This record gives sequence, structure tokens and C-alpha cells, in this order.
Amino acid sequence: MKTSFADAPSGASSHAATSPGLFSPLVLPNGTVIPNRIAKAAMAESLAGPGQAPDARLARMEANFAQGGVGLIITGNVMIDPLALGSPGDVVLQRGMDLAPFRAWAKAARSHGAQVWMQINHPGRQTMAVLGQPGWAPSEVAVDLGKHSKLIAKPKALNETQIRQIIQRFADTAREAEAAGFTGVEIHAAHGYLISQFLSPLTNLRKDKWGGSMANRVRFLLEVVSAVRGAVRREFCVGVKINSADFQRGGFDSDDALEVVKMLNSSGVDLVELSGGSYEAPAMQGQTRDGRTLAREAYFLEFARDISKVARMPIMTTGGIRRREVAEGVLSQGVSLVGIATSLAMDPGLPLTWREAKPRDGVLPTIKFKDKMLASVAYMAVIQRQLQRLGDGQRPLANASAIFSIIRDQLRNKLLARRYRSWSRLQS
Repeated sequence: MKTSFADAPSGASSHAATSPGLFSPLVLPNGTVIPNRIAKAAMAESLAGPGQAPDARLARMEANFAQGGVGLIITGNVMIDPLALGSPGDVVLQRGMDLAPFRAWAKAARSHGAQVWMQINHPGRQTMAVLGQPGWAPSEVAVDLGKHSKLIAKPKALNETQIRQIIQRFADTAREAEAAGFTGVEIHAAHGYLISQFLSPLTNLRKDKWGGSMANRVRFLLEVVSAVRGAVRREFCVGVKINSADFQRGGFDSDDALEVVKMLNSSGVDLVELSGGSYEAPAMQGQTRDGRTLAREAYFLEFARDISKVARMPIMTTGGIRRREVAEGVLSQGVSLVGIATSLAMDPGLPLTWREAKPRDGVLPTIKFKDKMLASVAYMAVIQRQLQRLGDGQRPLANASAIFSIIRDQLRNKLLARRYRSWSRLQS
């Protein structure tokens, strides 16, 4: 699947007269105004401090994006349960935690007028084995990473009581995020995490009211949204991130995504972000497992364009966007917000450069490993290294070594996992 203007930017010109400009404001259904159409999409920072609270480096890192001129900042994963992390560097926010470091994080991110949303998540089966916790999931379907599968914990199926507890945890975390000064939350229902697992027929094999038909598989997401919306003020934004497709044969597909958005239309959601993929098929990095070819930039635009025709809320899409003409082309297709991640990690000031009409394209890391799983790990390690440099007050590296980044990341994760295991024993 390819989007024509991504390879030939002039293809979007016929819509240019009616599409909003990149630096025009966006008014959300609840009345919130996002000052421009560029969002810093979520990335995995791996910057939790002791007790899985935000490290001070997160505030310093986020200040770079605030100064860089984006209209919306979406944080990386904040997990709702201290016993369910995707990786050992994940931040946790649950009821009763000290909000001081979260307030510092939100204040830094809001320092230049951007809206700032906390991405809230439960990893489900996508949790690292080194953490010593099972991967709680709709069904006991293990993550298939080939020879690397042992790196992921074995899954256990959730029971009804556990499902209800998780729904309440999403609501509790949203309420705490509001108290800490964030202006919204984004419920992560994409990339193969727990809510996405409920949505996919490949990972949800349940025979009860939480599985089977699309209406049943979407129930968990809708109840999470309802609980979150009921826990916060109307002025507090609630967004949802879903896959446009899983890009695995027999999985959640674009028709499913269309139906989910229709169901979200009456749920009080202020924005839907469209992405794609999972650990098994990292389409968010441009890789698929179902034979489809994604565009070189704006990977999921064709899906977003179709879904925006039925959505009552604004649609945002992400996926390898690095050129201003491509970002403008995304808006010309009826999408309301352009999400940029990797290019901003490499160059946080890119939006200001575009606003000043200076010619500059974002850059993406070049990873040349033949092993797709290893390439995916290297890509994430390089980006995390850039984010951590920003948190340390340093500039991103133009040509970070993929090999060194992986080794550094593995050693760091071992230390963080040891710290987490000691702390998590106190949470049981």
C-alpha cells in the first residue's frame, strides 16, 4: 500500500487550497485548542527513576520538544499497574503516588504553550521476561519473535475480576494525570499492547463477552474509555491510539479499525491517533508481516484518510514523517494532526524551522541489519539513546552506532530490571 504524495509531494496540491496550514490551530470536540497541527508522537524514553517515578531527565527532555514548537506533546508509555510493565524503564502512575515529579514533567512540557497528554497503557503479553512478571493477556497466545521469543514473558489469561480492575486502573491513572497538570491522556490501544490484544482475533480467543465478535472484542476499549471519561473533567482531553491494521494475516485490519472509530464516535473521545503494527510486525517502523508495502513516509495515511471520512473527532496519523511537504500533504487528505516522532528525537527544533520557512528535512536512523527483529531492537535503542541525551542536556548524535546503542541498551536494561524486581516485590 503506497500513498502517492509521499513519493511525489506535488500530488497533494489539488487539496492545498482547502486544507489547514501546519501552523493553524485545531479545536477539539471539548473546546480545547491545540496551537498548531504538529504533534510530538509518543516514544519509549526508558527514563523511569527509582520506584518507577519520572526521572528528572524526562522534564529536561520534554522541554526540548516544547521549545521546538510542537502544538501537542504526547509522552511515552506510562503504565497503569506497577506489576505490568513493558520494559524496566517504564514510568508507572497509580493512585496514591507522589505527584511532584509528574508535576515537574507536565510543567516543563507545557512551558511554551503546547497541550501535553500522558499516554497511559498496559502492556498485556508484551512484557519482557527479565522483569519476572507474567504477561497478562486476553488469551494465552505467546508473542512470536522466532528465535528471540524467549525474551518475552509467557502470557496468562485474565479473568473477569482482573479485567474490571484494569479498567479501573486506567481511570485512576487518568485522574492522577489531571491532578499532576497534564492537559489530557492518550489511551494506548495500538502496537500490540493489552487493549490491542483484545481487539485482534489473533490474540483474543475468548468465548465470553470479551471475545469473538467485533462488538465483543471492542468492549474492553469502550469500557476503558467510558471509565476514563467519567473520571476526569470534560475540559481534560481523552485521546485513543489504535492500529489502522496489525499487518499480520488474519489479524485486526483496516475494516475493523473503521468499525472501532464508528463506535468511538459517541464515546466522548477528543482525538484518535492511527498507527499500526506490534512487536511481531513493527509497522510503526515501516515493517509488515502480511506482504503489504508501506509508503516511505506517512505510512498509515491511506487508512487515516478513509477513516477521517466517518470520524466525528479529529484524526491524527504518524509514521516516518520527516518532510514539511509530506506533513502538509497529510493535512490535505482530511487528517487533522500530523504526528512526528523519530525526526523530532533527532531534531527537536524541526517545527520552528518549518514555521520560519527554512528548508530542512528531518532524518531517520539507518539500520542495515538483515535480522528484522534485531533491526527493530536497534532502531528503538538508537532513538532511546537520543531521548536520553536530550534528558542529559546534550544534543542528539547525527550518526549513532546501532551496535553500540544495542549493547548500551542491553546493559542498561539489566540494571533497571534488577532495580525493578527489588521494588516490585514490595508492590505484591
